[in-house]
Amino acid sequence: MIIALKKDVRKEEREQLIHWLESYGVRIHLSEGEYQTVVGLVGDTTRIDTDLIRGLEIVDSVTRISEPFKKANRKFHPDDTVIRVTEEAAFGGGRFTLIAGPCSVESEEQVETIARAVKASGAGVLRGGAFKPRTSPYDFQGLHEEGIRILLEAKRRTGLPIITEIMDIAHLPLFEQVDIIQVGARNMQNFELLKELGRINKPVLLKRGLANTIKELLMSAEYIMAGGNEQVILCERGVRTFETYTRNTLDLSAVAVLHELSHLPVVVDPSHATGAARYVRPMALAAAACGADGLMIEVHNDPPHALCDGPQSLTPEQFDEVVTAVKKVLTAVRE
Repeated sequence: MIIALKKDVRKEEREQLIHWLESYGVRIHLSEGEYQTVVGLVGDTTRIDTDLIRGLEIVDSVTRISEPFKKANRKFHPDDTVIRVTEEAAFGGGRFTLIAGPCSVESEEQVETIARAVKASGAGVLRGGAFKPRTSPYDFQGLHEEGIRILLEAKRRTGLPIITEIMDIAHLPLFEQVDIIQVGARNMQNFELLKELGRINKPVLLKRGLANTIKELLMSAEYIMAGGNEQVILCERGVRTFETYTRNTLDLSAVAVLHELSHLPVVVDPSHATGAARYVRPMALAAAACGADGLMIEVHNDPPHALCDGPQSLTPEQFDEVVTAVKKVLTAVRE
């Protein structure tokens, strides 16, 4: 249930209403926007008389909602959520941030070289995989703790905040200095991991699973938010279909649908979606045009010799060209 309050309601009146509602055993989610305050009720609201609430002088409207995702729901939070990582890097509310870097951390020199290049091109966050989930147990699995150390050193030298993927709850202590924790597609429904990430105060980028619906993605976000951490960034990275010419099928319609249903920012990953460097540029431009709040792009200084996902990685020069084109698209759609 959502209760929209009238403008200029006194704090004492609002607190009295909230206290009375809490007596029914529901949890309250308060969203104070620029023009209106919204009180969201999470829990069993069947015993609450909507007509009685509607009759209160401070109440503008009362709406019952059926969607199971409450905290991620735009009805609960009409204004866009803005996730601020640094002053320069923010997602949502009209902000657009580029995340770029290698699929996997290979060496200190490699990461720093790429970090300096993508920063010069306009990237706001450095990505790099320290733990790598691979289909084959014989493929490169990442440098683990050493990989995180290398990322942190690149952060120290370049000033770029970092994002890297977590695979297991046991690894969480290693991520204390990581700026954004990524939950990969294979872990989107690892609910115990999501609940643990709900207890921390750190942005989480949640990727859509290979065969998951938009509703399931939002329910996974709800797991994190229900724990108290509302700093969730959604990521569309393509879903598995019968198509074979691309690695996955990039569902850009999800960007528009997610923005309609949720207040959370949405980032698009055209690298994993297509699996081919030559398709990254057109899909990045399309993502910018359809309203994405950012892009996550894989960049490698030597793609043919990359230990992971070389075919989908751009060179620093190609990334610079994509950034220039994306900026033009953003300018055009905002005019």
